[in-house]
Amino acid sequence: MYQKAVLPNGVRVITEEIDYVRSVSIGLWVGAGSRDEREGNEGISHFIEHMLFKGTKNRTARELAESLESVGGQLNAFTTKEFTCFYAKVLDENLDLSIDVLSDMFFNSLFDEKEIEKEKRVVIEEIKMYEDSPDELIHDLFSEYVWDDHPLGKPILGTEESIRGLSREKILDYLSHHYAPDNLVVAVAGKINHEDVLKKLTPIFGEFKRGGKRILEGTPKEQAIQRYNTKDTEQMHLIIGVPGLGQDDEDIYPMHIFNNILGGGLSSRLFQEIREQRGLAYSVYSYHSTYVDTGMFAIYAGTTPSNTQEVVECILAELQEMRANGITADELAKTKAQIKGGLYLGLESASSRMSRLGKTELCYDRVISPEEMVEKLEKVTLEDVKRVMNRLWVKNKLSLVMLGPAGHDIDLESIFKKVNWK
Repeated sequence: MYQKAVLPNGVRVITEEIDYVRSVSIGLWVGAGSRDEREGNEGISHFIEHMLFKGTKNRTARELAESLESVGGQLNAFTTKEFTCFYAKVLDENLDLSIDVLSDMFFNSLFDEKEIEKEKRVVIEEIKMYEDSPDELIHDLFSEYVWDDHPLGKPILGTEESIRGLSREKILDYLSHHYAPDNLVVAVAGKINHEDVLKKLTPIFGEFKRGGKRILEGTPKEQAIQRYNTKDTEQMHLIIGVPGLGQDDEDIYPMHIFNNILGGGLSSRLFQEIREQRGLAYSVYSYHSTYVDTGMFAIYAGTTPSNTQEVVECILAELQEMRANGITADELAKTKAQIKGGLYLGLESASSRMSRLGKTELCYDRVISPEEMVEKLEKVTLEDVKRVMNRLWVKNKLSLVMLGPAGHDIDLESIFKKVNWK
């Protein structure tokens, strides 16, 4: 069972004691991601993530890198569209060290001008590397086109132009507004004691004051689009998608079941039909990205350019079949078991438990237990799944983005007619 405490300044501390492990995972979860960035600051959340590893008042960048590695631990971070996480995993005997290192990064990073300029070059190389990976780039293009100028549609890494325009002043201003007590969750899971963790964290995180209440820009207005981006690649990369569901939508669990059956694994309908039966793609899958107030349901495939038309037909035909006839009782039962199994297997990792604590508390203002998720999952019926499929996959909301060599455009309207899409 987890325990929660709110420090005097509003920082939330969530812990979960796991007696049978020797490890401890701790994460600082900050409600600041690319969605919080305004024009000209694109990529600043991710850039700050990098800069917190570039030296503090007490440690050089090298000393930070060696601090936990020298005791067999791990230190890392990641940035998403709605939050940033800095985390460490160590043996229980090194908990004090991990707290000291993470808090040193959080409060004492130097943001040295020379290091900022050096890291700009590093991030720009990261952007270029990403742009050379069309199977990754297309997901950003899809969000950008569908959500137009909204921050949710902007790339987490930013652009070369926006990164070059960052300054120490901009970074410190963003930090002071967003790395605030009300915007911070400290999650700890592993061989710990809740009261002991509180005693360690309260003097460090319980009194600092920065910024104010987080204010997100309104929900993006989705638009149905068709875009063909030409790029000299061996494959045609494509995404078909529709607006999805926000995190509090009552249909989120039927949607997860539908997504899993459609393209969630090796046994999914799309994988079996497009890869196993027809040999048209190596990679084909569906996914749902959920945010505070909206989401994106998308299907990705990479195929030989001359097979693009057939792959799109297969995808839309399968969607139409599921919209018209739903799924089977056997599929429903197997998918519930699969999702439940994956959920509980994940609980065997202290890092996974820490991530669940931090993410759900930050995003939902409460911890969502595995038992609660399984209970809601078990209540989903065949009728629920079919209803949600028809709610989401509507013709005038469907978008298609393609990235690959020129000369392989397709007529989406003719495919709709061919698969009898109503």
